[in-house]
Amino acid sequence: MTQTQPVETLTGPTPVTAPTAGQPYEYRRAPLVEPDWTRFPGWRHVTRDQWESAQWQRVNCVKNVKQLRTVLGDTVDDTFYTDLEADQKALATMSMLVPPQMINTMVPFAPMTTEALLADPVRRYMLPVASDRRTDWPSHPYASRDSLHEHDMWVAEGLTHRYPTKVLAELLSTCPQYCGHCTRMDLVGNSTPTVDKLKLTLKPVDRFDAHITYLRAHPGVRDVVVSGGDVANVPWRNLESYLMRLLDIETVRDIRLATKALMGLPQHWLQPDVVEGLERVARTAARRGVNLAIHTHVNHAQSLTPLVARAAQTALDVGVRDVRNQGVLMRGVNATATDLLDLCFALQGEAGILPYYFYMCDMIPNAEHWRVPVWHAQQLQHDIMGYLPGYATPRIVCDVPFVGKRWVHMLTEYDRERGISYWTKNYRTSIESTDLEALDKRYAYYDPIDTLPEDGRRWWTTHRVDD
Repeated sequence: MTQTQPVETLTGPTPVTAPTAGQPYEYRRAPLVEPDWTRFPGWRHVTRDQWESAQWQRVNCVKNVKQLRTVLGDTVDDTFYTDLEADQKALATMSMLVPPQMINTMVPFAPMTTEALLADPVRRYMLPVASDRRTDWPSHPYASRDSLHEHDMWVAEGLTHRYPTKVLAELLSTCPQYCGHCTRMDLVGNSTPTVDKLKLTLKPVDRFDAHITYLRAHPGVRDVVVSGGDVANVPWRNLESYLMRLLDIETVRDIRLATKALMGLPQHWLQPDVVEGLERVARTAARRGVNLAIHTHVNHAQSLTPLVARAAQTALDVGVRDVRNQGVLMRGVNATATDLLDLCFALQGEAGILPYYFYMCDMIPNAEHWRVPVWHAQQLQHDIMGYLPGYATPRIVCDVPFVGKRWVHMLTEYDRERGISYWTKNYRTSIESTDLEALDKRYAYYDPIDTLPEDGRRWWTTHRVDD
């Protein structure tokens, strides 16, 4: 009789779970929430109907420290208000104007304290205080009021012809809100103790006529960015008339409406007369084969709420082709890969707004604490790739004076020690039509001096700008 042999069980070594490295960025969906505005002492009794009224929002914008005190009450101490007043008196290039909607996204889900407000990213660019700004290099030696020379390229009042096929139409010089880093701080808003603003001198009807006359005479221009200021401050009847006149020009194929108010005052874009008028314009644009888009300006995910998403979706529902975002990179606000990715996922996934561009903050006075060096922007572009859908991955661009937008990796030479990058271009602006060497020149852009190595900072200390 054959004896059955025992079966040997091969178990091998006990498995060891390897540590998980994880990803540099972990996506977690975060649905949008409207912060509770009644947490502010000054708005404790404001109803939802009032909050969702564009008129109420405009009437209750915060324009000075006294009004801000009324809203915040004793949640922050006097040191903050003193800091804010010092900035307004001596450093601010923009006057204070912040809608309730934007204030409500500051410290939205934590107790309001002085420390929390000072650290808040939305506050850092909408309500800058003196202690935010640098004392060693508050402005770069090459900073200027009109850093992009847009006024130099006016072909009619408020009409900048910078690119061969595109123009910027500044219809007015006001906004529903004033951002501290505004690139048009020489024209937009009220004068401050630091900046005596330029003024538009023509009546709006005459300014608009001059734009239309120029565009009819220049069929090579196919793309019009309608801006200001902010188009949300143009009475709708006047804006609709201007847009319909643009749509009558056969050679105009793209129209972009620039409005931060889609985020800062979404109530405006939800008003029935605005929605109905936008639908008329969108229907006409579609019939004529013109691409109509809205470009807004959101810098941090905190700023996105259900009201903003509703305003964006309403524009799409009535026929606007795209709603896109053009943000600005700023230290202390969004200049990390996590902040940018959080914002882009909220824009694209929750608010229906396409992440489009992030500009490096322009070289205006008193902006060095916001600006980042080119190498930092390049690193951010690297770090956000691969997470978002390709069509929703924003380009980070440097707007180089006399050159225009360039992806941050397109420089031709870079002196990292002195923070000077050199760029070239492939077209002439409207003021270079006779400059035969314009396309052979190299144009400089400058990093913030405080970000340079010691030798670079020392060089700028002794360097004369006019050398």
